[in-house]
Amino acid sequence: MIGLIEGCVCHLSAPVACLMTASGVGYEVELPLPDFCQLQLEAMASLWTHLHVREDAQLLYGFLHPTERDVFRQLIRVNGVGAKMALAMMSTFSATELKHCIDTENDAALTRVPGIGKKTAQRLLIELKGKFDHIQSDMSLLTEVEQQIGIAANSEGVILAEVESALISLGYRDKEAQQAIKAARETDAGQQLVDTQSLLKLTLKQLSNF
Repeated sequence: MIGLIEGCVCHLSAPVACLMTASGVGYEVELPLPDFCQLQLEAMASLWTHLHVREDAQLLYGFLHPTERDVFRQLIRVNGVGAKMALAMMSTFSATELKHCIDTENDAALTRVPGIGKKTAQRLLIELKGKFDHIQSDMSLLTEVEQQIGIAANSEGVILAEVESALISLGYRDKEAQQAIKAARETDAGQQLVDTQSLLKLTLKQLSNF
């Protein structure tokens, strides 16, 4: 089992990063969008990983903190929740926000995630109750690893295409992704657009308000 990868970020294509390890092996890792947004090209990174084996593929998912990986593993244990849906949930909510949804039985908030309907949201509330009680203290460590976001692309067209592609890969509809991107770009911060990661962050905030 591949549990932790350390290496240089040699390629970024939301939401996938490629890390080149000291041994000369490059690993493609798919991340929740907030974690992806903290990576920088040519910078060193450490990712806690989960290897997901299917009949037709072996997929590697990565997280900046082991608690996030624990959350992901709890999510995919829920009946009807696959890796793609779990990643979409973790791209929409932070671990602490997800814990709050579960603790307050806020199924309406969970249905904002692509692919989650009322029944799935209620199943999540039942099966995850009490499973995230440890998160609040552990997740405070995340502030220690937050980094200054670097420039991932310098072409506006490339940036917009990458952000839309990342959202669609997580299950958002074309129109929904485009509306969120448009709303993000209309904000003061969005008008100073410089890189893919910055726009992804702003767009995720807009999606959480839809």
